[in-house]
Amino acid sequence: MDENFLLETATAQDLFHNHAAKMPIIDYHCHLVPQMVAEDHQFRSITELWLGGDHYKWRAMRTNGVAEKYCTGNDTSDWEKFEKWAETVPYTFRNPLYHWTHLELKTAFGIEKLLSPKTAREIFDECNEKLKQPEFSARGLMKHYNVECVCTTDDPVDDLHNHIEYAKSKAADDPMMIPALRKLARSTMRIVHQNFALVIAINSVGLILGAASGISVMMSALLHNSSTILVVANSLRLMFFPPMEGR
Repeated sequence: MDENFLLETATAQDLFHNHAAKMPIIDYHCHLVPQMVAEDHQFRSITELWLGGDHYKWRAMRTNGVAEKYCTGNDTSDWEKFEKWAETVPYTFRNPLYHWTHLELKTAFGIEKLLSPKTAREIFDECNEKLKQPEFSARGLMKHYNVECVCTTDDPVDDLHNHIEYAKSKAADDPMMIPALRKLARSTMRIVHQNFALVIAINSVGLILGAASGISVMMSALLHNSSTILVVANSLRLMFFPPMEGR
């Protein structure tokens, strides 16, 4: 896979190399571990970096008949897990996993050999040696790929302390790390609950007044439509939702 992989026309090559390739990466959805970014984690091996939490690779390995202990187990070594992935890679040919694996080896580590059982040990050792260098830390790799912003996938009850610590410690040229739409989602649900309460309260008043003393058609229409107006007005507050700062 050379520098023009998948770029089959001169136009495609021009658009990518002279324009798209220079643009920063803004990732709206990722599975990066916020703690690793916050602590600028230095990976102990290519196995931790590649197989530590990649469910796509795990699925391919399981499909290839690899035992679960080589995917997520704690009683197997980094080399044993990597070896099983190397055995699986040739069977992913024509699958994006095959492309991603070799593009990552090339663009991150400068390795252009195909990963297979024959080359596994050599590639494993070379990657691990390079991962000892500071520029191969979590933040270093993000800078290498010109990442400007990542939106992490977080637990709804996460206290976001890693995002907060990262915001305090990050350098000016470090990428932003944002918990994707979490705060907006909470505000939206709060307004939904408020709207339910408004509608129930106003319509309940109308029903009580109608049953107790009788009210005019005009007053009934006014009460009914006032609830709609209030719900719309309350929902419009989301248009002025403040952007997250410092992350």
